[in-house]
Amino acid sequence: MAKRSDPPPDTRPKTRVGPRPLAAHLAAPNLSFLTSVAASQPWNPASPASKRPPPEKSRQAKSDGRAEPKPTPSKSAESRRHLEAAAAALTQLDAMLQGIARYRAHDYRRDVAEPTELWRQGAARLLDYGGGAAPAVLFVPSLVNRGYILDLSTRRSLLRYLSGVGLHPFLLDWGAPGAVERCFRLDDYVQGPLKQALDTVASLTGAPPALAGYCMGGTLSVAAASLWPDRVRALALLAAPWDFEAAADGMAPFFAAARRFFGPALAEFGTLPVDVLQLFFIGLDPALSARKFARFADLAPASDAARDFVAIEDWANDGVVLAGPVAAECLFDWYGGNTPARGAWRIAGRTIDPRRIACPTLVVVPAADRIVPPAAAAPLARLIPRASVLEPKAGHIGMIAGPHAETLLWRPLAAWLKQAGAPPKRRRRKTAG
Repeated sequence: MAKRSDPPPDTRPKTRVGPRPLAAHLAAPNLSFLTSVAASQPWNPASPASKRPPPEKSRQAKSDGRAEPKPTPSKSAESRRHLEAAAAALTQLDAMLQGIARYRAHDYRRDVAEPTELWRQGAARLLDYGGGAAPAVLFVPSLVNRGYILDLSTRRSLLRYLSGVGLHPFLLDWGAPGAVERCFRLDDYVQGPLKQALDTVASLTGAPPALAGYCMGGTLSVAAASLWPDRVRALALLAAPWDFEAAADGMAPFFAAARRFFGPALAEFGTLPVDVLQLFFIGLDPALSARKFARFADLAPASDAARDFVAIEDWANDGVVLAGPVAAECLFDWYGGNTPARGAWRIAGRTIDPRRIACPTLVVVPAADRIVPPAAAAPLARLIPRASVLEPKAGHIGMIAGPHAETLLWRPLAAWLKQAGAPPKRRRRKTAG
C-alpha cells in the first residue's frame, strides 16, 4: 500500500482583499454610469422618448391626418450626450475592474529586511535604521496608517536612503492599538511612546535628535517640540496638518455635529474601524480609484511602475484601527473644532503653541496634496519663528514614495537635516603654552 504524502506547498500568490472597502471604490464609476443612463431616453421622464404618445394614440393621430410629434433636435442631442457619457463611464468601470483584478493577483510582496528593534512599549516599537555616529533623526508617522510608508520597498525607502547618505534615522512604529492603547488619548501617545523614543535616541547617540513628523505624526511632533525644547534639536514637518478648517474643506460643521451620533458608538466599540477611515480618504477624491486602477491596467505587470503601484496600494489597504478616544479628538476636536489652530489643543495640561518652538524647523508643504491641503499645513511656517519652507510639486504620498521622491524631498531633506540636526561642535579650550 502506497504511503500517503503531504501535498506540495501552494506557492501561488494569495489574492489580496483590497482595495478597501471595495464597494466604496466601485461606487463612483457605477454612479456615473447609472446617472448618465437615467438622464437619457427612455428611462428619463423628461426625455423626448417619454413625451411620445402611446402607439394607439399615434395611430389615431395618423388616421386623423395629424403629424406624429417629433423630439426637438436640442433634446435629442442632449440624450445622445447622456448616452455617450454612460458609455464612457461603462468603459472606465470596465478598465477599473481589470485594474483591480490585476492588482489583487499581482505577485509583488514586500520583502525588505527588518530593521533592528530597540524597544517595544505595548504596541509601539522603536526601530533603528543604522548610521553610526551620524546626526540622529527620529521619524514619527501617522497613527492612522502604518509607518512603513517611510520604508516602503527596496526601491522606495526614505529611511534607508537617509541612512546611506550620512544620517542615522530611527522610526517610532506605533503599531495597532492593543488592549491598553484602546483607551489612549493623544496625550498618552505624546507623553508615552513619543517622549520615551526621544529619550532613548538621545541616550544612544549622546545628543537630542532631530524630530521628523509625517502627516498626523507631524502634528504630534509639534506638541513634543513645544513641550520639551531641550529634547528636540531640529524639527521637520512633512505635510503636517494644523489648520483643520482648511483640511476639512467645509466639512467642519459635519464633524462637529457628528459627536452626538458617533461619539457614543466610539465609546461603545472602543476603536474606529479601518474601513470607516478609508471612506474618509475616498471622499476626498471619489473618482481617484477609477483613474488609478484604469492606468494600472495598462502597465506591464513586471515593470517598476506596476510594482511601485502595488507596494503603495498594499500599504494604503494595510491600515490600523484608531483608538476610540483618539478618533474622537481627531474627528470632533481637530476637524470639527479646529482646536490646534484656535490655540485650544492641550497636551500634558499645556496649550500647544508653535510660536514657542525655538529649534530650526523645516515645514514641507506638498503643492498637490489632497489629504493635507497646502492651506492646512502652511500656517506652521508662519507661526514657528525659525521655520524654512519646502514646497515639492507632489502629493501627500508621492513626495514620500513616488517616482520623483528622491529629487523632490529626500535630497533636500537630507541636506537640511545634516545642517540643522548635527550637534554643535565643541570648542577646544586654549591652553597656556
